[in-house]
Amino acid sequence: MRLWSLHPQYLDAKGLVALWREALLAQAVLAGLTRGYKHHPQLVRFKETGQPRNYIASYLQAVLVEAFRRGYRFNGGKINQPGSAGALLVTKGQLNYEWTHLKNKLQFRDPSWLFQFQGVTIPKPHPLFQIVAGPVARWEAISAQQSTQSGRLNR
Repeated sequence: MRLWSLHPQYLDAKGLVALWREALLAQAVLAGLTRGYKHHPQLVRFKETGQPRNYIASYLQAVLVEAFRRGYRFNGGKINQPGSAGALLVTKGQLNYEWTHLKNKLQFRDPSWLFQFQGVTIPKPHPLFQIVAGPVARWEAISAQQSTQSGRLNR
């Protein structure tokens, strides 16, 4: 499960569809409708709000807006609890880590999609998030190879 802190505009078609599916799964988990994924690290920031269902609904709403902007027809009726939620914080380190991670994925999966973002050095966050200074989030699963790069991402 990957619930990107990055703005969904950066995701290619496969990435946006996957994000929609995974955020819907997260919604089900946060509503107590699944057996698995209950302790998935990507859900920590939603659980810490005290209103995780509101926040995942707001997260999904922004993904839906991006899908409609591109002409996709995602079913907005699948968002269980439409509503508004305040901003969640995302560290600059986390956003940079995800940006590097996404660019690496897109280099192989869809280089032509990545090309349009070659000038982006500071990516926009998902509309639910507000950027603050700090390192990669403690809940992020970083491989040994990636951790050697994390010093550069913490700025």
